[in-house]
Amino acid sequence: MTNAPQIPVFDGHNDTLLRLHQRGDADRGVHAFLEGGFGGHVDLAKARAGGLVGGLFAIFTPSRDLGADYIELMRSARYDVPLPEKLPLGEAQAAVLAMTSILLRIVRASAGAVAICRSAAEIHAAMERNALAAVLHIEGAEAIGPDLDALHVLHAAGLRSLGPVWSRPTIFGHGAPFRFPSSPDTGPGLTEAGLRLVRECDALRIVVDLSHLNEAGFWDVAKLSTRPLVATHSNAHALTPHARNLTDAQLDAIRDSGGLVGLNFATCFLREDGRMTADTPLDTMTRHLDHLIGRLGVEHVGFGSDFDGAIVPGPLGDASGLPRLIAHLRAHGYDDATLEKIAWRNWLAVLERIWGA
Repeated sequence: MTNAPQIPVFDGHNDTLLRLHQRGDADRGVHAFLEGGFGGHVDLAKARAGGLVGGLFAIFTPSRDLGADYIELMRSARYDVPLPEKLPLGEAQAAVLAMTSILLRIVRASAGAVAICRSAAEIHAAMERNALAAVLHIEGAEAIGPDLDALHVLHAAGLRSLGPVWSRPTIFGHGAPFRFPSSPDTGPGLTEAGLRLVRECDALRIVVDLSHLNEAGFWDVAKLSTRPLVATHSNAHALTPHARNLTDAQLDAIRDSGGLVGLNFATCFLREDGRMTADTPLDTMTRHLDHLIGRLGVEHVGFGSDFDGAIVPGPLGDASGLPRLIAHLRAHGYDDATLEKIAWRNWLAVLERIWGA
């Protein structure tokens, strides 16, 4: 019996640049990514082993007062993780420049093995030559001031996707907290500056990521944006009642806009009990995928792993384990045409709808 062919994966969200940045030395971070052997979920070797052909590489600036123990808090039966205050503009801009620099250095040092992609055509071209297609994404727009000047500079540098908030507040709006169990309706929506940001992202054809917005902010974007709605890494609230997950009404709005939801691999958004633990079977992922496909249609669902930013199911492990996930979904009953849509085709299709060809 021959093995099934490996299906390529384009992923809607990873935090790999933050992991590399936290090594404290850009050169060491570049070496860690290109040479491997330094832990984490994603590096070039793991991507190649797992068929990961590209994705949205997030830049996230952590708060100094948000310790690693927030992961520990999410191992409890119920939790409401305290969130830090707004991040100072200068601190956020320094971190964004540093992480953007790491990605640029990786591309320069990779001898063509990694490419920053600014269009769907560039992603296709990178895939054709077996280069890893990296799309620059910002998670939490603290590095952008109310004048939006930095947005235009970052767009020129390659920014093509942006989340107005992480879970902490910004001048643009309010995020959904790490709270379980909870509705995503946790506070006010976008500010006036947030409305201006969405309009400008629409004009520049930058994806507006809904994943960390609370429900009021989600509906503000849905009413204002003229582009397909995208949640790069979110799951179904009907199955896991976490504040970060999307209600069926939100899923319906994304479907009706021609948008997409990327399945988040973080276990706290997959498990019925909301716990962040690696002792989580792959069936939790199929359960959410079944619901998302049933609500959105198979053309509007992809992967949004949250690699390097969360604890993922132990049987998956890291990016090299993606073929195990594909095999599990195949055994669950998904045919290869469906798997190709979920794994990469849907992402490229929605990016083409937002960015143009």
